[in-house]
Amino acid sequence: MTDRRAYPSDISDARWALIEPTLTAWRQARLDRRPTGEPAPTDLREVFNAILYVNRTGIAWKYLPHDFPNYRTVYGYYAAWRDEGVFAGLNYDLTGLARVKDGRAAEPTAAVIDTQSVKTSTNPPAATQGTDAAKLIVGRKRSIATDAIGLLLAVIVWAASISENNAGMHVLDQTKRQYPTITKTWVDQGFKNRFVEHGAALGVDVEVVPRYSDVKGFHVIKRRWVAERTLGWLMLHRRLVRDYETLPASSEAMIHIAMIDNVSKRITDETTPTWRGTY
Repeated sequence: MTDRRAYPSDISDARWALIEPTLTAWRQARLDRRPTGEPAPTDLREVFNAILYVNRTGIAWKYLPHDFPNYRTVYGYYAAWRDEGVFAGLNYDLTGLARVKDGRAAEPTAAVIDTQSVKTSTNPPAATQGTDAAKLIVGRKRSIATDAIGLLLAVIVWAASISENNAGMHVLDQTKRQYPTITKTWVDQGFKNRFVEHGAALGVDVEVVPRYSDVKGFHVIKRRWVAERTLGWLMLHRRLVRDYETLPASSEAMIHIAMIDNVSKRITDETTPTWRGTY
């Protein structure tokens, strides 16, 4: 562990104990494939802290403070963990632990599916962007599935022009592959009959939850509020307020990182960011 001054985004000892075995096993597997088998000198905890710093503050990689490992090194690890599914795997493992801690089965039986369109920066190629005609946003669309307490089960990032039906069907497919136990999902009125039929073909009962027609403005909607709260959690991580990523896969990885940050705190009983008040 480094002797530098800690940043608010740094991971605690308790949370690192949850994550370290996965990253150490990943590095050992890489070393085993090397002809020399030489140990890598980089501190994995510091690399992970640097990634959390980028995710929480929203800075560009090359603006990482100098007391972290070199930004090229950090990005190299980040890209490898993104491409090899390490972030997604960590989120899956931590979600199971958090559910058990909450007194639930590790594998969920129900999901809430929602989408969020966000503006993009100048980084993403035009081919990976689109216009959400309903929300008049040019950018990308995040399709997420959460469990009944708001923990992330699946995420796919698309051009914002994709319809909710098409996006929802793909994220439901991903959720069902990862969690075959899913038999129920709640969605909003943007999801049409084709999505309901697709869910039925997968053995998933789809319930479309409408807004209350007699209530104006914002109001809490049955079950759907859970996924909306999760999207709110994501927006507390400044890297996710706008989509800065060149690759949609990087956008998905940044969402997984934000949820790893959130869920690991839930497991270790550390405070998590809220919309009001302090940490």
